[in-house]
Amino acid sequence: MAGIDFWDPGHIITVFLLIFALFLVITGAFTAYFGSGKSRKIGAGLLVGGLVIGILWSFLCSSYGPLDGVAPVGQLIVQTIGVLLFAVLGAAAAIGLFLLAIMKS
Repeated sequence: MAGIDFWDPGHIITVFLLIFALFLVITGAFTAYFGSGKSRKIGAGLLVGGLVIGILWSFLCSSYGPLDGVAPVGQLIVQTIGVLLFAVLGAAAAIGLFLLAIMKS
C-alpha cells in the first residue's frame, strides 16, 4: 500500500473536518446526556452539526460526490487513527517511565 501525501491541502482539510466533526459529536452527546435545559439543546445541536459535517464531507469526497479525488477518505481515516493511536501509546509510555523514575527515587 502506497503512502498518502499528507501535506496535500485536500488531505489536511479532510482530516481537520473529520476530526472536528468527531469531537462535535462526542462533546454534543456528552452535553445532551448530562446537561439540563438549555445546555441539553445546545448539546443536541452540536451532535447533529457534527454528524452533518462528517457525513456531508465524506459524501463530497466519495466517488459519487463533486470533490472526487480530493482525498481518499477511508485511507486517511485509517492512517490518522493509526498515527493518533501510536502517539497516545508513546506519550503513555513516556509518562509511565517518568512516574516510575520519580517513584523509585
